[in-house]
Amino acid sequence: METLFEKLWRTHEICQLSDDEFLVNVDRVFLHERTGSIALKGLAEKQIPIMTPESVFCTMDHIVSTRFGRTDATELIGGKEAIQATRAAAKTAGITLFDLGSRDQGIVHVVSPELGIALPGTTVVCPDSHTCTVGGVGALGWGVGSSDAEHAMATNSLPVVKPKTMNAVFTGETKDGVAAKDMVLKLISQVGARGGLGYVIEYSGPAVQSLGIEGRMTLCNMAVEMSAFSGIVGVDEHTIDYVAERRYAPTGEQWEQAVSYWRTLHSNENAQFDESVEIDCNDLEPYVTWGTNPQQAIPINEKVPDPEELTDPAERELAVRSLTYMGLNPGQQLSEIPIDVAFIGSCTNSRISDLRAVAEVLAGRKVAPGVKAICVPGSTAVRLAAEAEGIHEVIRSAGFEWREAGCSLCFFAGGESFGEGKRVISSTNRNFEGRQGPNVRTHLASPIIVALSACRGYISGS
Repeated sequence: METLFEKLWRTHEICQLSDDEFLVNVDRVFLHERTGSIALKGLAEKQIPIMTPESVFCTMDHIVSTRFGRTDATELIGGKEAIQATRAAAKTAGITLFDLGSRDQGIVHVVSPELGIALPGTTVVCPDSHTCTVGGVGALGWGVGSSDAEHAMATNSLPVVKPKTMNAVFTGETKDGVAAKDMVLKLISQVGARGGLGYVIEYSGPAVQSLGIEGRMTLCNMAVEMSAFSGIVGVDEHTIDYVAERRYAPTGEQWEQAVSYWRTLHSNENAQFDESVEIDCNDLEPYVTWGTNPQQAIPINEKVPDPEELTDPAERELAVRSLTYMGLNPGQQLSEIPIDVAFIGSCTNSRISDLRAVAEVLAGRKVAPGVKAICVPGSTAVRLAAEAEGIHEVIRSAGFEWREAGCSLCFFAGGESFGEGKRVISSTNRNFEGRQGPNVRTHLASPIIVALSACRGYISGS
């Protein structure tokens, strides 16, 4: 009995190259301005054409400014030139570019499913590790390097070592205020930052089935934070409803044929996985990281752990280093740690459902004095939808900055920073040393917890 991954792999396998490596078909290639011009330039220099330009897309997201407006100006030294080089390369190559000023512009992993470019059953690659996000719609996505992106554009294929399968089963029901981000942080804290190495993780169980598609994308987005090859969720009627009438979704008779196929895209009953892990969501609390990787996360009402209680020497050494960097002490109450900044954004949590949840929290509240609060929609379409609903007014009235779409302060690329040593609670996916700027201390949490903490002035779940 096949797992979902085995079904996707079977329909895309071209041939076997060695004992564990296969050539697989790639349906979509997505690029962005940080690496896109490199891959496109590489093909142009070799005088190799793109096999199917209509299956290659590019967006401006990583280094664009979210506060200067929709111009080529950016805080990153050399950023303007990178944007312009990508624009020129995309035009020359004849691929679809979602440029600044386009309502289709946004973070690649938000735009891809939003426009129906990533569809159930498709394979998607991008020179970005969080391409696994598209697993939320039943697509198989994974990050590649620029040279692999060249190969995929030239041949519609890539050699891939076939990963194993892991079933992450979320049982029970989540309580109010507990989000997909909490579910995946709990999982990572349980299996470890390398617990998914060599696996495709399928998220399943009643708590996953009850999530909206955007929540499922949050789960899949952070599969790579467990070192997994990718993450996926089986297709159901929620998926089909989400995909319906998306820009690049099939129509007419092709739609009916596609839906018939998509309804088969789930693991069969009694399908065998290489590994399985179970999370009980009935008593799950909001999770927040205390250290410098997503594995170092605990329920918000617990205390910072003592490294001396860890039996693994490597884990103990990492914990000591993490506490030193984060400026925390063992036994410190996590929910009493003051913050300098609250950031809502990134390909993990910046979709319209995230912003609706944030607005519900912020209604009638104000950001605490001394806290800088920023909200960056994941795409221009998300921004426009939020503004049409009045969400942006609630967020701004509370004291948050409301910005243009892009990756923004999710990571530090030599441009804008929160400031040396600032403590940030963030809806993003990574918190390693310097991720959001030199010596910036990042606590990962759900958008709900970020919004609540912004109003309290310290990490808070109420």
